Amino acid sequence: MSAVLPVLRRATAVDSAATFAFVAGVLAEFGLPAEAHNTDADLANFDAHYFTPGGDFVVLATSEGKIVGSCGLFPVGAGTVELRKMYLAPAWRGCGQGWRLLEWAMARARALGFRRMTLETAAVLKGAITLYERNGFKRDDAGRHSCRCDAAYVRDL
Repeated sequence: MSAVLPVLRRATAVDSAATFAFVAGVLAEFGLPAEAHNTDADLANFDAHYFTPGGDFVVLATSEGKIVGSCGLFPVGAGTVELRKMYLAPAWRGCGQGWRLLEWAMARARALGFRRMTLETAAVLKGAITLYERNGFKRDDAGRHSCRCDAAYVRDL
């Protein structure tokens, strides 16, 4: 980890392949599959899947341009947004960057007019689950639909 914090910025089309590779690497670390033509197809086109429908997607990038974090807001219904693809590279875990991404996500969701946030996760992502629960997310598996996820959470914004 560098002493210089990564920059939080809106993802662009140029980031698509690198973001998919980054997400796939984090998933592999936890024994989870990346699915370029299914669950992770949204990373191929941020405009169509996030920006145009009224959501957002950001990456954390080092000064060298390497993506070390990601976070998306995917509209799923009236007033509800799904937190998607919130991942961090191992070197950036445990130093406040997860909090940074989640705080951005909740503030940005509110600014976009959302009143509720959902997310899906896997039990092997223990650090992420702890972060979500410490930030008021409650377990709610009613809406779970991704094949690699075995838990869902929700919170009012």
